[in-house]
Amino acid sequence: MYRKTTLKNGLRIIAVPQKSTLAVTVLALVGTGSKYETKETNGISHFLEHLYFKGTKKRPSTKALVETLDKVGGIYNAFTGEEYTGYYAKVAVPHLDLALEWVSDVYLNSLLPKKELEKERGVIVEEINMFLDTPMVYIGELWKKLLYGNQPAGWEIAGTKENVAKMTREQILNYMKSQYVASNTIICVAGKVSFLEAVNKTKKYFSGIKITKPASKVPVVERQNKPQTLLLTKNTDQTHLALGVRAFNVFHPQRYALELLETILGGMMSSRLFVEIRDKLGIAYYIKTDADLDPDTGYLVTQVGVDNKKADKAILTILKEYKKISRQKISKTELKKAKDFIKGKTTLLLESSDARASFYAGQELLEKQILTPEEVFKKIDKVSINDILKVARGIFQPQKLNLALIGPFKDKTKFQKLLKI
Repeated sequence: MYRKTTLKNGLRIIAVPQKSTLAVTVLALVGTGSKYETKETNGISHFLEHLYFKGTKKRPSTKALVETLDKVGGIYNAFTGEEYTGYYAKVAVPHLDLALEWVSDVYLNSLLPKKELEKERGVIVEEINMFLDTPMVYIGELWKKLLYGNQPAGWEIAGTKENVAKMTREQILNYMKSQYVASNTIICVAGKVSFLEAVNKTKKYFSGIKITKPASKVPVVERQNKPQTLLLTKNTDQTHLALGVRAFNVFHPQRYALELLETILGGMMSSRLFVEIRDKLGIAYYIKTDADLDPDTGYLVTQVGVDNKKADKAILTILKEYKKISRQKISKTELKKAKDFIKGKTTLLLESSDARASFYAGQELLEKQILTPEEVFKKIDKVSINDILKVARGIFQPQKLNLALIGPFKDKTKFQKLLKI
């Protein structure tokens, strides 16, 4: 069972004790990401995350910083999303103090040296190039661009090469000072640790955190009254596509029905789309459906990579399954399988302390409340066959359809004509 406390300065501390482990994870999660950026600063959250590994006063170089945890076999990293940025260290239990001190040092005392900033521009540009050359991954960025366009929700997390090239240290420092503050930060300690130990040690190591009010993000605007298609012409051997619909945010009462719908359609190897497209037709290696729910946006999307000549076939097959599940009730057996799959997979994932830290801290940040796995499972168990049908009918509408493609095509017209349901 987890416990949470909020300090007078607004810093939230979550402890997730776990007796059956020899590990402990410290996660610092800040409520800022690409949705909090402007057009001029797009990519700044990600740039800052990179610079946080360039040294502190105590550990003035990347080597000195990472060697600290390498010496004890620790696992550490950072990540940037649309709503948050995170820094974590996972170590054997005897090194809890070291992990807390290390994460706090990175989070509070990074120097952002100017010479490293200049070098890191090249690193990030190469990261952007890597994604551009990996259509299986980049199709996800193109999908968000299609849905949200020229607003933060539609911009790439890494930013543009142009922005990376001209971002100044002053801009990055000001952004850090405005966002990396107590009331915008969650420290989660998960693993073999007691609540009191986690709170007392976190207070000690994070005592120097700034106390100001963070900047807020602009609301996401969604407008769509007909099917939309976005094509990135690229000389590829495969067509990578994302086909899906707008849905609803994480606070919607039918969120668990949407997650079950995702699982039934393409969330497991025995899902409808996996069976149809890979097993029966044999036209794709990967095929998956995801439901993404944030505080202000949500969608369901299926991604697949196919031979360029079979893109039409894949699109029509996905649309056929979307239509079918929005017209006909699923069986009791299929619903039970999906529920058991989500519960079983979640249980297995939460065996590790780092996954537990993300599970609890993520809920606190995005939803401002935390449900235990058992509480989540109860909500999943309450979803009925009629709930699945209701959600499917609501989202699988012609005017909500969206298709993003990467492939060697010059004209998107023929694909646009396929978007009927």
